[in-house]
Amino acid sequence: MIEVLFENMPLVLLATGLVLMGLEALSPGAHLIVIGIALVGAGLIGMLFPPAANLLVLAGLTLAIGLVATYVYREFDFYGGKGTPQTSDSESLAGTTGYVTKTVTNRGGEVKLEQGGFAPYYSARTSSGTIEEGEEIIVLDPGGGNVLTVESLGSIGEDEIDRALARDSSNAEEPTVDETGSAESNADDSIREPETEKSG
Repeated sequence: MIEVLFENMPLVLLATGLVLMGLEALSPGAHLIVIGIALVGAGLIGMLFPPAANLLVLAGLTLAIGLVATYVYREFDFYGGKGTPQTSDSESLAGTTGYVTKTVTNRGGEVKLEQGGFAPYYSARTSSGTIEEGEEIIVLDPGGGNVLTVESLGSIGEDEIDRALARDSSNAEEPTVDETGSAESNADDSIREPETEKSG
């Protein structure tokens, strides 16, 4: 039995490689494509050139083709996102924004996150009320990545920082009365040029 397996090793490598490539198509990003390409390449060479069907030669070919496939896979970034931050765990989803694809209630719904990775659709619920389809949301609690707790961006009220910023901007625009009695705006101070004496 084992002798038959060794005699047909190129065919076994080819079939295994094709299965792995098919699995990669079902679950992109699993890096099975690299191993699949290595096995398919070694299997094809072993079938087309029978003297290369030696077990050690096939192992060397698998390694060499695998190294080339790894380089190409990383260099050309087929799935996109090269150099961009990747979601490392569910906690990194907190604060991520997106929009509702199926109405979200306190029992369920679905959202699509703007930076949710390859599969950006998540089950979601809200802590209060209902968020209609198409509304923008923010993730409050990632919930382990299974069911996100989200809130509508429009319903999130001002916090202490927002109020302080509004207060500062309104103070900067209030008119002040100078010594001559004319009203000036503080916002214009940065635009005015300093006065200089003219010789004449």
